[in-house]
Amino acid sequence: MTTTNTAQVGISRSPGSVRATFVAAYSAVTLAQITNALPGALSGTFAVEFRTSGAGLTWIAGMFLMGIVVFELSWGLLGDMFGRKKLLYVGAAVSVAGSVLAAVAQTTGMMIVAQAVGGIGAGILFPISLSMIAAITPDHRARAKVIATWAGFLSLGAVISPVLAGFTAQFFTVPGAAPGAPNAFSGWRAAYLIAAVIAVLVLIVALRAKDSAAAEGRRLDLPGQITLALGLIAALYATVTAVDAGFGSAQVIASYIVGGVLLVAFVVIELRTAQPLIHLSLFRNSSYSITGIVAVTGMFAFLAICFSTSVAVSGLALAETWKVGVLFVFIQGPAFAFIPVVGWLIHHVAPRWVLTAGFALMAVSGFWLSTFALGTPEAFGGTPWTAFIPPLLVLGIGFALTVGSVTAVAINTVPPKQIGMASATTNLLRDLGFALGPVVGSAIAFGIGATAFAGPLAGILSGAGLPSEAVNGLANVPPLGFLSGWEGVIAQFSGQATASGAPVQAVEGMVQAINAAQLQIRGVAETSLGQGFQAVYLTAGIAAVLSAVLTLFISARTPAPTPDAIAETTEANAEATVQR
Repeated sequence: MTTTNTAQVGISRSPGSVRATFVAAYSAVTLAQITNALPGALSGTFAVEFRTSGAGLTWIAGMFLMGIVVFELSWGLLGDMFGRKKLLYVGAAVSVAGSVLAAVAQTTGMMIVAQAVGGIGAGILFPISLSMIAAITPDHRARAKVIATWAGFLSLGAVISPVLAGFTAQFFTVPGAAPGAPNAFSGWRAAYLIAAVIAVLVLIVALRAKDSAAAEGRRLDLPGQITLALGLIAALYATVTAVDAGFGSAQVIASYIVGGVLLVAFVVIELRTAQPLIHLSLFRNSSYSITGIVAVTGMFAFLAICFSTSVAVSGLALAETWKVGVLFVFIQGPAFAFIPVVGWLIHHVAPRWVLTAGFALMAVSGFWLSTFALGTPEAFGGTPWTAFIPPLLVLGIGFALTVGSVTAVAINTVPPKQIGMASATTNLLRDLGFALGPVVGSAIAFGIGATAFAGPLAGILSGAGLPSEAVNGLANVPPLGFLSGWEGVIAQFSGQATASGAPVQAVEGMVQAINAAQLQIRGVAETSLGQGFQAVYLTAGIAAVLSAVLTLFISARTPAPTPDAIAETTEANAEATVQR
C-alpha cells in the first residue's frame, strides 16, 4: 500500500521550500474555512442589509457550499495533472475575487455571485492544500501527524470566522447620518476585505512552495463532472425557487425534472466510464450505503440548525452581529478544541459508536432549540441570545464527534483497495449535506412561515378596512417581504392598484391604512417565521435521530484500528482528497 499511495500522492522533487509549502497549505485551508463559515454567521445580517426575499437569502447561504460540492471531485485531479502549486495560485486568486466582490456587494444578486466565486475558490483550496503537504510527507505515520495538523488549521478557521464577523460588525460599522438610515459602512464588509488580504498573503507564500503532480494514468471524467454539476444546480434552483413560488410551481417542477434527468445521466456515465468520479459499486456494501446516508442527513441537521440560528437571532430577534459570532464560536469551537479527544476516541473505540453519540447530541440540540420562542426581539420579551449557548454547545460537541468519524467509519466498512474512493465519496456526501442544510431549511422555514402568516395578515388588513381584492393581493407577499422590504411592498401594491384603475385617493387611503398597521403586521410576520424556524430545528432533530439510529446497523470491518491502520486510514483521507 505504501508504494501505491506514494505514487498517487506524487512526491515533489521540485525546487522550493518545505517550510513555505506547509505555511502556504495551512494558511490556505484556514482561509478557505474562514470564507466558508462567514455566510452562516452573517445570514441574519444579510437579510436585514439587502432586504432580501426568502429565496435570495437561501441563495446567499447555499451558493458558497454548492460552489464547493459540484466540483470537489475534480480539483484534486486537475492538480495532479497540471501541478498542485498552480491550482493553489488559482484557488487563492479566485478567493481574492470572491472576497472583494462580497465586500462591495450592494444587492442580493451581487452577493450571490460573490458567494459562488468564493465557493469555487475554497473548493480548490481544500483538496489542493492537503495534497501538497501529503506529497512532501511520504512516510505513513509522519503524514498522519501532518494531516492532523492540517485538520486543526481547518477547525481554527471555523473558529476565527464568526469572531471576525462579530468583531468587524461591532467596531467597523459606520451608522447612517439619520436614525433608521442605511449604514454608511457595514462593518462585516471588513471581514471579507481581511479574507482577501489573507488570500494575497497565501499567494505570496506559495511562490516559494514546492510543486508536485501525479499525472500518470489520470484522466478527467468530463461528462460525469458536467452532468453532476448541472444536475445538482438544477435541483438547487428548484428548491430555492420553491421558497417563494411554492413546490407546485411549474418552474419548480420543470427544474426538478431537468435535475433528475441529469443525475440519472450521471449515474449511467459513471457505470460505463473507466475512470469515474464516483465508483458506484461502493454502494453495494450496505454498511457503506448507510454511512453515506448519515453523512448527508447528519450534516444537513448541523447546517440547518446553524442557518436557523443565524436568521432567528440576528434577522428576527435583531441581536447584534457580534452576539451571533459568539454563538458560532460555541458551535465551531469544540471541533477545534476536541481534536485530540476525538482522535483518541476514533482510534481506541469503534468509530461508529463515536458517530452514534455525536448524532444523538445533535438531536438533543435540535429538539431543545425547537422549544424556544422565536421571532420576538429580546428587548420586547423574546428569548435572550444567551439562552442559545447551552444547546449550541451540545451541537458543537456532537459535530466534533461526527465530522471526522464519519469518514473513519466509511473506511472501516470497505476493503482496503476501496479506501481512497470510499473516503472521497463520503466527503462529497458530507459536503452535500452541508449544502442542503440552509437550502432545505429555508424551504421549510419560509414555507411554514408563509402559511402561518396568511390568515392573521388577512384579518389585520380586513380590520384596517381594505377591500377583499387588496387583501387577496397582499396575502401572497411572504412574511420576510414585510420585514426586510416594507417600502418595496407598499410601492408595488400602490403601483398595481393604480394600474388596475383604482382612484388615486382610494389608493392613498389604502396605503395609509397599511402603514398604520405596520407594527402589527411586522409582529405577526416575525412570529410566523419564528414558527417556521422552530419547525426547522425540529426537522433537524429528527434527521439527527434518524442518523443515530441508522449507525446502529453499520457493521464495522474492524472495531478499533491498530496503530498501522491508524496511519493508513489517515493517509487514505489524503488520497481521497488528492483523487478529487
